[in-house]
Amino acid sequence: MTIRDSDCPVCACAEIISGKWTLLVIRDLADGNCRFCELERSLAGISPRTLSLRLRALEECGVIERHTYPEVPPRVEYGLTEKGRALSPLIDDMRNYGLQWLTEADADAAAAAPSAEPVPA
Repeated sequence: MTIRDSDCPVCACAEIISGKWTLLVIRDLADGNCRFCELERSLAGISPRTLSLRLRALEECGVIERHTYPEVPPRVEYGLTEKGRALSPLIDDMRNYGLQWLTEADADAAAAAPSAEPVPA
């Protein structure tokens, strides 16, 4: 997805976080550094290729950083940069919105509510 209005800060932010899985990767890294396999486990359903692409894109945007440790076998961890940590309030707001407006109880209530069809006069 490419957003064309480069002067709009909302569009610029959306350009970074709009990719599928991207917000969930950031959410998981907000709790601390993770290895690739830890992220893969926490994001059930993501393919290794997709995770790799998301991590690389976020690293290129300066949202995450990759730490490689000189060990055998090599160990790589990913963590949020200052720019990435600045997205945490956005994720917290999304979590609160989801809890308030998109919970299962709200969905059940909406399904149980009578439809607002016009009554013939």
